[in-house]
Amino acid sequence: MATEVVTVGNKTEENIVCYSPSMITTNGVWQGENPLDYALPLFILQLTLVAIFTRILVFILKPFRQPRVIAEILGGVILGPSVLGRSKSFTDTVFPLRSVMVLETMANVGLLYFIFLVGVEMDIAVIRRTGKKAIPIALAGMVVPFLLGVSFSFMLHKSTQETKQGTFVLFLGVALSVTAFPVLARILAELKLINSEIGRIAMSAALINDIFVWILLAFAIAFSENKTMALTSVWVLLSTAAFVVFCVVIIRPLIGWMIKRTPEGESISEFSICIILSGVMICGFITDAIGMHSIFGAFIFGLVIPNGPLGLTLIEKLEDFVSGLLLPLFFAISGLKTEINAIDGVGSWAILALVIVLACIGKIAGTVLVTLYYRIPIHEGITLGLLMNAKGLIEMIVINVGKDQKVLDDKSFAIMVVAAVLMTAIIIPFVTLIYKPARKFAPYKRRTVQSTKPDSEFRVLACIHTPRNVPTIINLLEASCPTKKSPICIYVLHLVELTGRSSAMLIVHNTRKSGRPALNRTQAQSDHIINAFENFEQHVGSVSVQPLTAISPYSTMHEDICTVAEDKRVAFLIIPFHKQQTVDGGMEITNPNFRTINQNVLANAPCSVGILVDRGLSGSTRLSANQVSHHVAVLFFGGPDDREALSYGLRMREHPGINLTVMRFLPGQSALEEARSGSRRSNMNDPNVLTIVTDDDKEKQLDEAYVSAFRLRTANDDSVVYIEKVVNHGEETVAAIRTIDQSHDLFIVGRGQGTISPLTAGLTDWSECPELGAIGDLLASSDNAAIVSVLVVQQYVGMGHGDHILTPDSPGQQRHEHFGYMNSRTQIRGQTPQFHTQP
Repeated sequence: MATEVVTVGNKTEENIVCYSPSMITTNGVWQGENPLDYALPLFILQLTLVAIFTRILVFILKPFRQPRVIAEILGGVILGPSVLGRSKSFTDTVFPLRSVMVLETMANVGLLYFIFLVGVEMDIAVIRRTGKKAIPIALAGMVVPFLLGVSFSFMLHKSTQETKQGTFVLFLGVALSVTAFPVLARILAELKLINSEIGRIAMSAALINDIFVWILLAFAIAFSENKTMALTSVWVLLSTAAFVVFCVVIIRPLIGWMIKRTPEGESISEFSICIILSGVMICGFITDAIGMHSIFGAFIFGLVIPNGPLGLTLIEKLEDFVSGLLLPLFFAISGLKTEINAIDGVGSWAILALVIVLACIGKIAGTVLVTLYYRIPIHEGITLGLLMNAKGLIEMIVINVGKDQKVLDDKSFAIMVVAAVLMTAIIIPFVTLIYKPARKFAPYKRRTVQSTKPDSEFRVLACIHTPRNVPTIINLLEASCPTKKSPICIYVLHLVELTGRSSAMLIVHNTRKSGRPALNRTQAQSDHIINAFENFEQHVGSVSVQPLTAISPYSTMHEDICTVAEDKRVAFLIIPFHKQQTVDGGMEITNPNFRTINQNVLANAPCSVGILVDRGLSGSTRLSANQVSHHVAVLFFGGPDDREALSYGLRMREHPGINLTVMRFLPGQSALEEARSGSRRSNMNDPNVLTIVTDDDKEKQLDEAYVSAFRLRTANDDSVVYIEKVVNHGEETVAAIRTIDQSHDLFIVGRGQGTISPLTAGLTDWSECPELGAIGDLLASSDNAAIVSVLVVQQYVGMGHGDHILTPDSPGQQRHEHFGYMNSRTQIRGQTPQFHTQP
């Protein structure tokens, strides 16, 4: 109890205010108190339980590729009266009635800030850039389910309910017609459709759908909160419109002025961030006071935040905390309100089934009608319709507001929650069943650098994790000699991890206009990468660049990389090494997952692969191709990978600024004797030795033919130095390499997987990264004194009888048909080697 003294004019009044401060925090169990009788410890327990249940369900549903929103809704339902809440002791202990107000208040604070972030990330200008198909698909996907919801509402609405039929119709229609953009984006990423035409249309349509749903929701709330006076609803809408105008005309310029005051290159001040975060609350308060829900104030305030560094900073500071910890509270509250038992009897379950079927059919029917008009195949139209059924936060907000305003009773609310979960859960299985994208390309032959004709286009896929990877890859490609005769087509693939964060989903290059500020840090990185490559394209002739993005979990990212490589028919795939150079010249791991990606790409790539160990490649500031100057060394031991490395060196040698050194290693007398003794030992143990010997001889013949052709072609070229070194073991090999390592910018070496040579004996005993091969690992090692970039090359090994390998002196006439060696390489790298004795 406390006394409050209030002075009004000449009078002084005493008011007695009663409160119990001891009910917030406990004095401790040692004084015999139960922490759960106090508000703060109880709230902490509730928050922890919600977070734990959500994470467990996310883990359980991960193999089924279900979006996180399903785990969050189910987590709330399990904690609610449908499952654990059926136990009265659990409810009274963990979720007593007195705690609901605190829990719901915190859930709404989390919701407020999350919706603010949705507004910050949303780009309304995207509507103008979505193309002709997205807007009609979005509208048809809304109108048809809305009309079905109207007709169905007469069955679900009871005459005993307080709300008018019109308000109920509006809420049900909005709930059925909504498409959740973040959920849809994650589903598309899981299905590997985010870069496909159908994926781009679906994402554009979902963005448009989101904007229209917010407008419809505003009308629904305005009418639901005023049950009697229609005039009051009009005043609510007019006040909301005035608030929107105020935000656009007054607030947006003020925020723009605040951003301009920040010096370029410096972060937004803490004071500015504090004002913005307070503004979220103030805007929420204003819209709540005028009769609109508080989330509208937060959403509109988010929309007027200009794209750029301020929005980027806000997202980085808030998103993980709000979406990871506070937002699940909102789903928990929804679950606590959901009573599955309210859906009692066959009739109620039949209504639930009817809601799901009608909503799905409505979306699919509306979408298919438009896709047929645009002559899109019907199976793609059905797939689009299914994808547009993705439900998420917006639907949960709609039905929660409906429940709070008593528009929906317990039964209708439970039906809508279950329908949202089931409709979203069935999307991935059904789309996987229905949509099997046809391969629109014929199998191609030019899958290696060696098989690419000197007078044809050279297609390269450059994979990028961060902007740090960009300069060296650009300089490598610039040194690869793009000419009018043999132009280079570069597909730049930005690799983005698929996380629970919705901001990572907003990278859709074709819907963004060049020059607009980035919506988030991931997109800022993507823009930086694209701008660097576009600048490269403008300043270097005979180069074309096409940016792409792969958004997927690290465990399946190699599938995206290999699909793009095959789709774009590339001959060479460049991927960064998983370590980067430190200030002192050592190598540190950037992300262990990058190594797994590299290993999976090496095992599954449909073309040749180069792993680039980046220690800097001079020339990042040069703008014209004729200014580039590099000293490149190719180490040749023999085998397909080394021939591919030599092929790449041969291409680079055409560049006027490149000096090429080829060092070929030949076995000395003791190395030959060791090889013979090894052959005799294998002969005693292996009855199929004939095949092995034959394949080995073929490899040597191919090596000799290729090197001879190379020497003939470069005989009069002063920029090419050819050296032969006779070595007997690994130590001599290392010594030979060290004679040239200080004078070169780049080493190109074959991976040499599957080849066992006495020339590299002992080098693999302390190997850090076996996937680079013995020589690649040696050069990439932190112990290596030379600070030089390394390109480790693996030749594609899946060529069939129709594929030919070109020799350096013969662009198209003389070809080595390559039947036998492919069999041996497949045996080496395949999962189950099969040897066949040749007669």
